[in-house]
Amino acid sequence: MTGRLLRIRGLVQGVGFRPYIWRLANELGLTGWVRNDGAGVIAAVAGEKVADFVTRLPQEAPRLARIDAIESEAAEVSAQGFAILDSESGEVQTAIGPDAAICPECIADICNPASRRWRYAFTTCTHCGPRYTVSRRIPYDRAQTSLAAFPLCAPCNDEYTTPSDRRFHAETTCCPDCGPQLSLLDAGGLPLDGDPIAACLHLLRAGKIVAIKGLGGFHLACDARNAVAVAELRERKQREEKPLAVMGLNADALADYARIGKAELALLQSTAAPIVLCAKGATELQGIAPGLAWFGVMLPATPLHLLLWHEAAGRPSGSGWLGEPNELLLVMTSANPHGEPLVIANDEALDRLAGIADAYLMHNRDIIIRCDDSVLRVTPGAPAFIRRARGYVPVPIPLVDDGPSVLALGGYLKNTICVMKGREAFLSQHIGSLDNVAAIGFLEETIEHLLGILDVKPELIAHDLHPDFPSTHLALQLAEKYAIPAVAIGHHQAHLAAICAEHGVNGPVVGLALDGVGLGPDGGAWGGELLRLDGANCERLGHLHRLAMPGGDRAAKEPWRMAVAALHGAGLGYRVGGWIKQYYPTRDPGPLLTMLARHLRCPQTSSLGRWFDAAAGLLGVRDLMQYEGQAAMELEGLAAKHGPVEPLPGGYALHEQGAVLDFSPLLLALLGCKDNAAYGAALFHATVAAGLAEWSIRAVGHGKASKIAVAGGCAMNAVLMDALRQHLDVAGVGLLEARQAPPNDGGLALGQAWTARRQIALG
Repeated sequence: MTGRLLRIRGLVQGVGFRPYIWRLANELGLTGWVRNDGAGVIAAVAGEKVADFVTRLPQEAPRLARIDAIESEAAEVSAQGFAILDSESGEVQTAIGPDAAICPECIADICNPASRRWRYAFTTCTHCGPRYTVSRRIPYDRAQTSLAAFPLCAPCNDEYTTPSDRRFHAETTCCPDCGPQLSLLDAGGLPLDGDPIAACLHLLRAGKIVAIKGLGGFHLACDARNAVAVAELRERKQREEKPLAVMGLNADALADYARIGKAELALLQSTAAPIVLCAKGATELQGIAPGLAWFGVMLPATPLHLLLWHEAAGRPSGSGWLGEPNELLLVMTSANPHGEPLVIANDEALDRLAGIADAYLMHNRDIIIRCDDSVLRVTPGAPAFIRRARGYVPVPIPLVDDGPSVLALGGYLKNTICVMKGREAFLSQHIGSLDNVAAIGFLEETIEHLLGILDVKPELIAHDLHPDFPSTHLALQLAEKYAIPAVAIGHHQAHLAAICAEHGVNGPVVGLALDGVGLGPDGGAWGGELLRLDGANCERLGHLHRLAMPGGDRAAKEPWRMAVAALHGAGLGYRVGGWIKQYYPTRDPGPLLTMLARHLRCPQTSSLGRWFDAAAGLLGVRDLMQYEGQAAMELEGLAAKHGPVEPLPGGYALHEQGAVLDFSPLLLALLGCKDNAAYGAALFHATVAAGLAEWSIRAVGHGKASKIAVAGGCAMNAVLMDALRQHLDVAGVGLLEARQAPPNDGGLALGQAWTARRQIALG
C-alpha cells in the first residue's frame, strides 16, 4: 500500500514514543511499522486515516517527549498489521532524558491497595521517574543504569515486553518483588524498626532532622513549621541565614505562606517539578528565608516524597486526597556539609552527615551522578532559571548553527559546564563554587559523565579568562590530554554570548553585563559593563563609575566598607562619621578612610554588585553578609515590599561622552532615608534601572528593531529587571534575557562554548 514515511526528531527515544505510535496506529486501523534510528524515530503508516494519524501524532505525544521536527514522504508500506521493529543496528545511541516527576498513572498505582505497587517508593514508567541520575553511559537501557542490579520479575518483564503497556521498555521499572527497598537508619547507622515511611514521618513531627535520599542526592528535611527544628538544622549545617526551600503537598497547603499564581503553579506541577521562587504570603515561616521577600517552594516529585504526605493523610486510597488540605510542610535542603558537594551514596551520607542528621531514610538504588534541585522564578514572557539542574539536564538548548564539538568549563562560582554537539548545547547541572577539593572532584565527575552520555570527544575547550580558577587549570590539563586547543573567553563577554547562543543572535548586539565581579581583559575587576558583541569580537563601550574596595575581597563581604568607599569617592567622606554612628556604632571607619586616601589595598571595580552592596550599607540593611549576594537580595526584598517609585531626578550622571555611568548623585538621597529603608531601596532600584536604560539606549540608538541583551548575576533581580524592561519598552527597544540558562555564572559555560566556536571559525 502507498502510505507515508515519517521521520520524527527530538526527544523521542526512551520516553515511550514507539508504543505510543503503535497504539495510535492500531486505534486508527493503520498498517506499518515503527523503530528507533540514529536520528530519532522513523515510522511507516498506511490506511484510510493516515491524515488523522499525522495530525494527532504531535498533539497526543507522550508526557516526556519533545518533537522538534516531523519529515514526511510517500512510501510503500506493508499491508499486514503494525509492528515495533528492532532499532537499526549500529546507529542508535538512545538519548538520556532528564529525571521527571511522578506521573498521575503511577500515583494511582501507589495509592491503590489492590495494586502490586501499593505504597511502593520506586514506582515508575515511561512517563516519569529517574533517567539522568541513574544512567552510567549510552545507550539508555537497563544494563547501563543503576537498575541493572535488580533483574525484572516475571510480571514486570511482561509489562516491559508488551507494547500496549505504558511500562513497555521502561528501563527503570520495578516492583516490591524485584526492585530497590527502603530502610530507615538511626544517627549511628543502625536500622530502625517499623515501616520506614511511617517511622520517618514520626521523627519529622517530633522535630528531628532526617536525611532523605532523593533522585540526584540526599535532602536534609525537618518540619518547616517547627522554628526550633529549623534553627537546629541551620546550626548543624552552618547555614546561618541562606534561604531554605519548603515542600508542601499542594498550592492550598502553601497558600498562607506563599503567593502562588497560575504561572508558578504550572511550574510546580510540571514534569521537571523545580523549586519555584514565590513571594511570601500573609504568614511567614520563621527562619526559612529571613530578610527576603521570596522563598522557594516545591511539591513532592518522587513516589518516596509523596508517600510521606500519603502517610500524613492516613494512607487513603485513590487520588482525591491530593487536592485536600494537608498540614505537613517540610524543609527540603541539599544534604551536604557547608560548602561541599551534594551527598549521594549511603555510606557517604552516614560519614559526611554525621552530627547533622538524626536519621537516614535511604534505599539501595545507586545515584550515578549528583544533581541538585532546579530553581526558577516567574518573569514576564517566560520562567527564568536561578539554578538549572534536576528536571532540565540534559535537555539540550537548540542552536541556529553547527560547528565543532566544544567543552566549556565555566567559572569559579555557580559553576556549570557546557558541551556543544552539532546544533545543540548541553548545559550540565549546577556544580557550585570551586573552593574545595571535593567540588573540583565533582566538576571532573560531571565532565566525564556528560561527555560519556553524549558520546562526545571535544575538538575544542573553552574556559574563563582568569588564570587561577580551578576550572581554567582543569581546562588546560584536558586540552593537553586531548591534544586540542584551549580558548580563554572574557567573563562578561561570555555572559552576553550565552544570551546570543540561546536566542540565535549571530549579528552585532549591544548588551549590559551586570554582576559582582569578573576579570576583564585589561586585568581589572569588571562587573558593570556596556559591551558590543559581534560574533567572537567584543568591544567595551562603557562601564560603571568605579568604586574602591577597601580591603579587597573583604569589601565584597562587608557592605559597610562599600558604603564608606562610595561616600569617599563621591566627595562625601565628611558624612561618614555621622552615618556610621547611626547605623553601625561598633564600626570604626577611620582605617578605611586612611586606606582610601592613600590608595592602599583599595582595588577599583566597575561592578554593579558592589553598588548594590554600598546602597545596602548606606540604608542600614546589612553591614556583614553571611552568604553571597545577601545584601543585594535583602535590598531587592525591601524594594519589592515598598512598591515602585519614580527615579530620582539627577540621580545618576554620564561622563566621558556617555561611556561612564555614575550613581554617586544618588548617595545623598539614600543617606536621607534613615527612617524609611524600604523607600530608599525602591528609589535605588528605580534610579539604577533608569540610568542603565538611558546609557544602553544611547549606545544602540532608538528604534523598534534595536535589542539590548542583559546578563550577569544582577539580571536575577526581579525588581531591577521589571523596571529596566519598562524603560526599554517605552523607548521601543527590545530586551534579550536569559531563559534557557541562568543569567548568572551558571550560564557562563554556554557563552564560552558559543564564543569559542566563533573564534575558531575566524581562524
